[in-house]
Amino acid sequence: MTGQPEPVTRRMKRLVDPIHLVAYESHEPTEALEALGLRHNYWDGYFAGRAAPLGLAPAEVVHAVFYNFAEGEVARHIPRVWDVTTPEAALAARERGCAAALRRRLGDLADHPCVGRAAELLVRAAAGAPTESRPLFAGLRSLPVPEEPVARLWHGATLLREYRGDCHNLALAVAGIGGTESHVLRALADGAPPLADGRVSHLPAEKLAAVLDGLRARGLVDADDRFTDAGRALRERIEQLTDDLDAPAYAHLEPADLDELITALEPLATALTNHRH
Repeated sequence: MTGQPEPVTRRMKRLVDPIHLVAYESHEPTEALEALGLRHNYWDGYFAGRAAPLGLAPAEVVHAVFYNFAEGEVARHIPRVWDVTTPEAALAARERGCAAALRRRLGDLADHPCVGRAAELLVRAAAGAPTESRPLFAGLRSLPVPEEPVARLWHGATLLREYRGDCHNLALAVAGIGGTESHVLRALADGAPPLADGRVSHLPAEKLAAVLDGLRARGLVDADDRFTDAGRALRERIEQLTDDLDAPAYAHLEPADLDELITALEPLATALTNHRH
């Protein structure tokens, strides 16, 4: 794809992700969720906050929706967290913590008119995207939209980030790539040792060895744990299908509105990228 323009969906991903990711990269959301009585281990708050739009769904359902966690990881937190708090309380705490994190990291930009305009257009984009086969996005879209501009910005970015996430999971499933395999392939794409990837390095060595053996058997990874041509081609097909499935979220925006959204998001994404954690 060298020389071809960047798809709108990938550009939007780069602009939306820094806003959504304060949920995982900042202390305020974690502390707000722990204040509900959750264990101080990060992952209780992660699963309570992210799974809350699904209501009291059992671990098996959350595992299926999240797609890329190893067997048993979700069950260490779901339904345990719902013995301590409720999905409604977790949603409120997460939103409150994420808005506080955005305000801190954006500084004076948090009160700039671009925040309100970007929030409005993000929510409008999400309102026109299909919910079919996008379960986490569907759960999020059933929630009330915050009125406060910074909270609304985070909510809108999260809607579109999880929409793309659902689309990516569909693309992975079509390609026959499971959740643990997807992390190994991502590590390879980033040029990192696959067994050192933080999302899988804690798993038993025999489990990871079996994953790599499976990828080698399919001709996707060579004996030196590097992408083969077939592996690179498959990864690009997955990304292209993700882009294709993601496109309806922006297709119904007028070109001028999409341009305005990109313009409004660029300084926000830059500020957040430059001010990590």
